[in-house]
Amino acid sequence: MTRNFVKKCPECGSLNLSYHKEKGEIVCKDCGLVIEEKMVDFDQEWREFDSETAAQRRRTGAPMTYTQFDQGLGTDVGSKADLYKFGSKTKNKLFRLRKWQQRISTAIERNLKMALSELKRVSSFLKLPSMIEEEASMIYTHAVQRGLVRGRSMESVVSGALYAACRRYDVPRTLDELSEASGIEKKEIGRTYRFITRELQIKILPSNPADYIARFATALKLSAETQTKSVEIIEQAQKVELTSGRGPTGIAAAALYVAALINGEKRTQREVADVAGVTEVTIRNRYKELLEELDLEKEIKKIKKKGKDN
Repeated sequence: MTRNFVKKCPECGSLNLSYHKEKGEIVCKDCGLVIEEKMVDFDQEWREFDSETAAQRRRTGAPMTYTQFDQGLGTDVGSKADLYKFGSKTKNKLFRLRKWQQRISTAIERNLKMALSELKRVSSFLKLPSMIEEEASMIYTHAVQRGLVRGRSMESVVSGALYAACRRYDVPRTLDELSEASGIEKKEIGRTYRFITRELQIKILPSNPADYIARFATALKLSAETQTKSVEIIEQAQKVELTSGRGPTGIAAAALYVAALINGEKRTQREVADVAGVTEVTIRNRYKELLEELDLEKEIKKIKKKGKDN
């Protein structure tokens, strides 16, 4: 079987090439040069027409994952339905094997089994993507292996690992949201997060306030123009180093509040504060700083004047 490739022959410049699947070669039909040889065919040699056929013919299992205490490498001694097909003596023996296999031997495995189920629950509550769950599971597993969980509550370490994973992948989640999902105090989660990242030497860059804009704007039902304007305000604030040393959620909330005023989509400071999880005082302070440093007061005055004229 041959098929043509859009590839040029280095010898004669011809495009008349053929691929020999059996030999694993690409040959020029004009000059006979073997361009490539011993090629590997990565396609599967069988076809599947339904999930049952695919399961029977597939020779590999599920990929390794840190979201399971045994990283997905554990096996089961049959299913209960299959075991009932055997005689009483064989059936009892297999049930005993199944029971002993399901028992977890080490303390680390027992801890991981409970902690990873809690991590999955919190991740589902916050609607986090699977890559965050995988990363947080890996961080927690390393923390357990290093003995960092000893003396701390399992829930606080789980929350700290999830927050670290969110920060690494720039997924905007606040400590307040993690506190609400896990039932652990915000200060405890922050303390555990700093301890884990320090001990495991996890390098995390500061949060970008712009990452929070889309979520806050959606909750406040603001337009795309307001979102774009708020991101522009944040970029201007970063250029004059106004964001350094200040909380990213406060800056994002204030920028969104200013952008909403400029675009005539007024929202109260209370509404913005509730969505962002900050106080009205924080928004007022950041709002004043943005107006003074970025000279946005003129734009707001123009909007107010237009509103009065109309």
